[in-house]
Amino acid sequence: MRTYLVTGGAGFIGSNYIHYMFRKYDNEIRIINVDALTYAGNLENLEDLRNRDNYTFIKADITDKASIEKIFAENDIDRVVHFAAESHVDRSIRDPEVFVHTNVLGTAVMLNAAKAAWENPDGTFKEDRKFLHVSTDEVYGSLPDDGKSYFYETTPYSPHSPYSASKAGSDLLVRSYMDTYHFPANITNTSNNYGPYQFPEKLIPLLINNALAGRELPVYGDGMNIRDWLYVDDHAKGIDMVQEHGRLFETYNIGGHNEKRNIEIVNIVIETLLELLPDDDPRKKNVSKDLIKYIEDRKGHDRRYAIAPDKIKKEIGWEPETMFADGIKKTIKWYLEHQEWLSHVTSGDYQNYYDTMYKDR
Repeated sequence: MRTYLVTGGAGFIGSNYIHYMFRKYDNEIRIINVDALTYAGNLENLEDLRNRDNYTFIKADITDKASIEKIFAENDIDRVVHFAAESHVDRSIRDPEVFVHTNVLGTAVMLNAAKAAWENPDGTFKEDRKFLHVSTDEVYGSLPDDGKSYFYETTPYSPHSPYSASKAGSDLLVRSYMDTYHFPANITNTSNNYGPYQFPEKLIPLLINNALAGRELPVYGDGMNIRDWLYVDDHAKGIDMVQEHGRLFETYNIGGHNEKRNIEIVNIVIETLLELLPDDDPRKKNVSKDLIKYIEDRKGHDRRYAIAPDKIKKEIGWEPETMFADGIKKTIKWYLEHQEWLSHVTSGDYQNYYDTMYKDR
C-alpha cells in the first residue's frame, strides 16, 4: 500500500484532493494529512473520512523540523503532496513575514525531511519516491490584457506580491534540490481554483456568503482584472496524473482555460444564486446587483493571469473537464446545501479579518 503525506490537507484544495484520491483508489492507498489548522484549515472538510483505517490526521506545523522529521521516521512515506501554504494576497500585503516563514522555511523543512528519509548512502534515492510541490500561476506576474499571451512553464518568474514572491521562493528551493541533489520532485503551477470547502476570504465564496446575507459585494478597482478559473476536482486529477505519469524534475502548468473578468464573476454569482434559490427562500430577496461596491484597488494588483496547459496535455493527457458554467452551479449548490459549514467558518476570527480588510474602503 502506497503511503501519501499530504501537507495542508484540511484546507480547500488539500481536502478536495484527499477526497478525490479516496474516491479513485479507496483502500489501495494510505493518506497521512498534516495540517497546522490555522484559520483556513478545517477538519470539518474531512469529517466523513475520520473513521477510515487508511487515513490519519496529524496536527503539525510544516516549519516545525522535529515534528516533520518524526512523521517521516515513524512512517514509510512514498509520496509527498505539498499544499500547505499561506495563500491570500491581501493577508500577505498586511503581514509578509508570515508568508515567508510558512511558504519558504516550511518548504525547506519538508524538502530536508523527505531527502533524509529517501536518500541512499550513495546519494541516489529510493525507488518510486516523489515530492510534488503545488504552486500558483501568480509567480509568473501579470499578462497583457490581450487575450493572446499565456503563462508557460518557461515563462520567467516576476512575482508582484509578498504572497507570490514567497511561493516563487519555495518553487526555486524545490528546483534547487532537483538540480543539486537530483531529488525526485515535480512542481505544478495552477490557476485560480474554485469549488467546495473554499474559505470565504477568496472571491467566489465571499460573494456567495455576502450576497445571501445582503451585504456589499466588494470589487477591487474597475473589476476588469482577469483570472483563469479551474474547478478544484480537475486540479486534483491533474496532481494525481503528474504523480503517476509526470517526468521527474519537470514543472507542469495546470490551467482551466476559463478566463473571466472579476466583475463577470460577480454578476455570474448573483445571477446563479437568483436562479437556484427557490422563491420562498427569504435569502433570495437579499441577492441583488445593487450590492456591488467598487473599492480601492489592491496594491500591486496583477491585471491578467492565463495558463497554457499545453505541456501537461501533451505529455500526460490531462485537460480541464469542467466548464465554468457547470462548475459554478455545482459550487453554489454546495454552499447552499452546507450553510452550517459556512456559518462555522465565517464566525469569530474570520469576521474580524473581514471587517479589517473591507470596512470603510
